[in-house]
Amino acid sequence: MESVGKKISDYSSLVMFEHTIFALPFAYFALFLASGGWPSLNNFFWITVAMIGARNGANAWNRVADYKIDKLNPRTKDREIPVGKVSKKETFLLTVFCFILLLLAALNLDPIAVKLMPLAVLFVLFYSYTKRFTWACHLVLGAAVALAPLGSWIAVTGSLTLGSVMLASIHALWVAGFDIIYATQDYDFDRENSIRSIPAKFGIKKALKIAGGLHFLTVIIMFSLVYFFPDLGFVYLIAVILVTFLLIYEHRLVSPDDLSQVKIASYSINQIISPLLFLGGAIDILL
Repeated sequence: MESVGKKISDYSSLVMFEHTIFALPFAYFALFLASGGWPSLNNFFWITVAMIGARNGANAWNRVADYKIDKLNPRTKDREIPVGKVSKKETFLLTVFCFILLLLAALNLDPIAVKLMPLAVLFVLFYSYTKRFTWACHLVLGAAVALAPLGSWIAVTGSLTLGSVMLASIHALWVAGFDIIYATQDYDFDRENSIRSIPAKFGIKKALKIAGGLHFLTVIIMFSLVYFFPDLGFVYLIAVILVTFLLIYEHRLVSPDDLSQVKIASYSINQIISPLLFLGGAIDILL
């Protein structure tokens, strides 16, 4: 039993399971908005399963695609595949298992979810290779994770609205912004190994400004969401104000001359943002 528990722990660490917190609250936010209140138990359960499958399947594949790069990078050389804790074959099988979960979930949601699933899977797999040919990889990541609220909305309604696209754009811009901040710590490695990123292309100073610009747009769209969804009101706006202050604090933690707080700025603070935004929105929707 101890070895089984250790293996599960290795798999969880491999896909950074705890980082599901970046996407799941946005999927729930879209679910509550699309449902106009409490969602059905069926939709809530299967969207949760879909999110766990999609997010962890994508991350597992990313580890397979990047294992050679991870072996060379001092920051990632101790990840599970490079050190032999988890094999490439195991990770591939984990990817397949996760996407089977996604398919099972899609079969229990709106029929269009099954039809669109192959495109969604191909897109999130495509992201893993973008750092090899474009500095816009952070934007592709943002678009990939934004499939969470879009997929959740489609799974309930069978269609898209401008409001649902605006919600997804908040998710995309926010993630792309903090991913740029995170990538600054690989600036030297990326330049030496022809890995494309915004910091490697434009330098750390400009990269941080670009991240700030993306988060400025994020805040603008967060405030504008009340126009598209009348159910969102005072509590949601309080949440947006708090998120705005968190983003400002995040950017004050890092500078071109001091990147020592990058992990706190790009991960720790952002783990609060999506649950906070969802909670504020859900309270308004349900009251």
